Amino acid sequence: MSTSMNDFNAKVIEEFHANEGRVGGNFEGAPLLLLHHTGAKSGKSYINPLVYLEDGDRRVIFASKAGAPTNPDWYHNLKANPKVKIEVGTETIDVVANEATGEERERLFQAQVDRMPTFAEYTEKAAGRVIPVIVLTSA
Repeated sequence: MSTSMNDFNAKVIEEFHANEGRVGGNFEGAPLLLLHHTGAKSGKSYINPLVYLEDGDRRVIFASKAGAPTNPDWYHNLKANPKVKIEVGTETIDVVANEATGEERERLFQAQVDRMPTFAEYTEKAAGRVIPVIVLTSA
C-alpha cells in the first residue's frame, strides 16, 4: 500500500475514533467500519477503514479497491486469517470473514450498487475482475 494511502487511512481512522465512528470527507454519511486484520505473510496487524452494508445481523464489505485490476491486500489477509475484529461506532466485535459466492454474492453486490452507485463504476474499471464480497459474521 502506498504511503499516501496509508496517510489517508490514518487520518480516517483518527477521525473515526475522535467522533464515535463518524467521519466526513469521502465517507460522510456512509456506514464505515474499521477492519483489524493480520498480514497473510508478514503477520503484522493492520487496520483499514471500509464502507459496509448491513445484511440482517451480518456486515458485508467489498474488495473493490476503487476498481483497480487487483484485489486489496486486506482481502488476501482475510482469506489467510478469517478471524478478525471490526470497530463499528464505539463497539469492537470479533467476526469471521467468509467470501460470498453465486446468487448471494450477486444479491449483496447489487444491494451495494443500489445504495452507492459508485460501486457499479468500480466493476467497469476492474476490467473483468470480479469484486469479492466478504460477509462478516459475529464470532
